[in-house]
Amino acid sequence: MNAFEITGGKRLRGELVPQGAKNEALQVICAALLTDQPVTITNIPDIRDVNFLIELLGQMGVKLTRHDAHSCTFQADDINFDFIHSEEFVNQSRKMRGSVMVMGPLLARFTYATLSKPGGDKIGRRRLDTHVIGFMKLGAQFDPATGVISAKKLKGSYMLLDEASVTGTANILMAAVLAEGKTTIYNAACEPYVQQLCHMLVRMGARIQGIGSNLLEIEGVETLGGCTHRILPDMIEIGSFIGLAAMTQSEITIKDVAYPQLGLIPDVFGKLGIDMELRGDDLFIPAQESYEIRNFIDGSILTIADAPWPGFTPDLISIVLVVATQARGSVLIHQKMFESRLFFTDKLIEMGAQIILCDPHRATVIGLDRKFRLRGLEMSSPDIRAGVALLIAALSAEGKSIIRNIEQIDRGYQYIDKRLQAVGAQIVRI
Repeated sequence: MNAFEITGGKRLRGELVPQGAKNEALQVICAALLTDQPVTITNIPDIRDVNFLIELLGQMGVKLTRHDAHSCTFQADDINFDFIHSEEFVNQSRKMRGSVMVMGPLLARFTYATLSKPGGDKIGRRRLDTHVIGFMKLGAQFDPATGVISAKKLKGSYMLLDEASVTGTANILMAAVLAEGKTTIYNAACEPYVQQLCHMLVRMGARIQGIGSNLLEIEGVETLGGCTHRILPDMIEIGSFIGLAAMTQSEITIKDVAYPQLGLIPDVFGKLGIDMELRGDDLFIPAQESYEIRNFIDGSILTIADAPWPGFTPDLISIVLVVATQARGSVLIHQKMFESRLFFTDKLIEMGAQIILCDPHRATVIGLDRKFRLRGLEMSSPDIRAGVALLIAALSAEGKSIIRNIEQIDRGYQYIDKRLQAVGAQIVRI
């Protein structure tokens, strides 16, 4: 098992280019199953989860033409149905959560899919009821004993989703574009990733209205064609780099951030007192000796909570929490959407942070204003986002830290050690 050895307390300087968005990549790659025509996707992040999904599509019979590490052409014109119906396919799908998004395209085009409990981050229950109920409203049948979802013909329907699930919306949307008639999805997720998927499907010939809202209307078509699609820069990585710059008192320029797609991310980090300047489409973070958390207008302690888009993304709650440890002031972090994402705070407390874990969903952070530096520590990454939060803490801490189980970090951040080395971080893979 690999680990990162980090010598903290070093100021960084330079430019960081965000990778393509992981969460978007997992959706749009699966969308290539909806047509027998070539689909070319660029700005693909070279990370474990995405590469595993590409390999899974290859095992399914999809022709893969890798132009380089970040672009690939997919052509699903000769699907291996024996593999899709096999136990091996189910076992492979269980290894990563992104594999659930093959269900919608397979059901739409081939009338058959299999539900398997997927892997991924250990951050609490992540149920799949929304996906299955949506498929059933389109006319599919579900056998809970075998996990098989099948349909003679999908037909459009009205549905009000029980939660604004990003993957659920994407899955149902990909099934609906080839269903007969009109489908209305209310309480749909409207994250930029879902918007990107919608725009890609429209270029393939789908008919979708309401893109960017929580009410999607889809008029089914008989077939879809090929297209070329470029993935957005990863907003979670951009937020991580903002936090990194603040914690290490570094001057960092984050290149080509697609600023209009960042939503509340700059505002939330601004509430922690972090300065930033938009230069064209680059985000410049100056070196700051200190940053102060802003209270609410009435003087009460700031609360930062996650919410479905356009609320603040839950994937950056871990980063905000660690950044707050070295701010001046206090903040209540409220992680509403997952059950176990705050449990990594025990490691930050061992490093010297003042954090009160109120319950599995809330933590109060008392900012130390750098009066007491965090201490290096040996620790393990529990999931992608907590792992990067611990990495940022280690880079700002005094002394040496070891982070184990970095396979979790590699699932979501490409070449993170090499890119940080390029801006002056002392980090090595051991």
